[in-house]
Parts: sequence; C-alpha cells; structure tokens
Amino acid sequence: MTAAEGFRAPMAIDGGELEGRVAIVTGGASGMGLATTHALARRGATVMVLDLAAPGRAELASTLDVAASLLRSVAVDVTDGDELQRAFASLLEERSRLDILVNAAGIAPPTPFEDITAAEWNRVLAVNVHGTFLCCRLALPAMRGGGWGRIVNFSSTAGKTISTAGGAHYTTAKHGVLGLTRHLAKAYGPDGVTVNAVCPGLIDTPMARSVLPDGALERAAESFPVPRVGEPWEVAELVAFLVSDRAAYITGAAVDINGGDLII
Repeated sequence: MTAAEGFRAPMAIDGGELEGRVAIVTGGASGMGLATTHALARRGATVMVLDLAAPGRAELASTLDVAASLLRSVAVDVTDGDELQRAFASLLEERSRLDILVNAAGIAPPTPFEDITAAEWNRVLAVNVHGTFLCCRLALPAMRGGGWGRIVNFSSTAGKTISTAGGAHYTTAKHGVLGLTRHLAKAYGPDGVTVNAVCPGLIDTPMARSVLPDGALERAAESFPVPRVGEPWEVAELVAFLVSDRAAYITGAAVDINGGDLII
C-alpha cells in the first residue's frame, strides 16, 4: 500500500480561511504531513510538499481532491541544505512570499538503545531536528519581511516523555524540536511570526504501522481516556488552526493531541 492509499479526510472543512497564503509542508506526502497538505489546500493555501517520496502534482491533487494549481511537489531530503535552498528559492521566485511552514518530516526507527549505531543516531537527529532547523532558517527571512508568519513543528508525546514506538534517538530528537520551537517563538514573535509545536500521540499513519506489530496501536489505545487511535486529519485540523489568524496569540506552545495518553 502506498502512503497515500486509504487517505481519509474530515467530513467538513472550512473553505477560504487561508486563501492567498503560501505554505511549505515537509513530509507532506504521507501520514500526518499528507493530511496537513490537504487541510491547508482545502482552505485555499498554495502548498509546496517537500518529501523524499514526493508524488507528481497531478497525482497529489487527485489523491487529495484539491485543485492542482494549489499544489507543488518536490522530492527533497530535508537534511540536504542545498536541495532545500533550491526548493525554497523556486517557491519564493514564483510566489514572492512564504507565510506558513509545517515541519512534519520525521523518522522513528524502533531500534533498542544498545543496537543504535552512530550513523543511525545521526540520521534520526538529522531528519527530525536538523531538517527542522534548516527549513526554519530558510523560511524566517521571508516571513519577517512580510510581517506575518506561522511555523508549526512536529514533536510528539515522545518530546514530553519517551517514545511508544521509536528508539532513544527519536525521543531525544523530539525533545530537541520543542527546545528549538520555544527559542524561535521568543526570538521572532516581535516580527509577527508565531512558532508552535504539535505533539501527537498514537496516530494511525504508515510510519506507526511500520514500526509496531499488527494490532499494537489499537491495544495501546484501549487504556486511553479516548480509547482509540488518532486519525491524521485530526492532527491536520490542529495544525490548520495554529497557522490561522485565529491562533495569532499562541506561540511557543507544545500542543498535545493524544486522546489523553499523558494523563494516565
């Protein structure tokens, strides 16, 4: 099954709230990133997807049932500064603005600590933390120049406790994302830029299914106050709120979306 197969959207979406806005979503071709691409485009934003497995624009538009004119899709490794530079530059040349950045790209190998090699450790931190850093650094000049910006970084419940599925490197990375988020929020709030993090719990994504045994997601969620696995679109709706004008007074936040996992 491809990352886009089985994509499910909410029954109702507010239209036009982000019309005219220009967004970049890393990891936007799968799971929560794909759902976020859908949520932003359906609200009128032009969205560039940056993903190692980026599909063509027509395929993406068909999957999400949104106008192809609102979508851009570029195959990029978020740890490669040169690739990112070219992608950001092409969007800015075309649209002359960048309003929204969602850093959803991430990897979460379940490797036990004693089996983590230095190369794997570095790769997990590179994708989850260094990629977020690189994208924020590229996005902020345009946002500051426009006097308005929204950055949403993907952390996890692992950023507040430890990972359910990923290894120690993933837990470490997601804690790091929260530190970066808070620092940028304080530094760039005066420029009209808000920077927040979302902290999803167990969400039904291809990545989660790939690292957990069959049925493990559902068994783990049975004890939650909301006793089910979360849906990618639910996280995307939270992101869509955080990048809207309605969330203008929220910055430096790490917003939980986990069915109550952390209170038990």
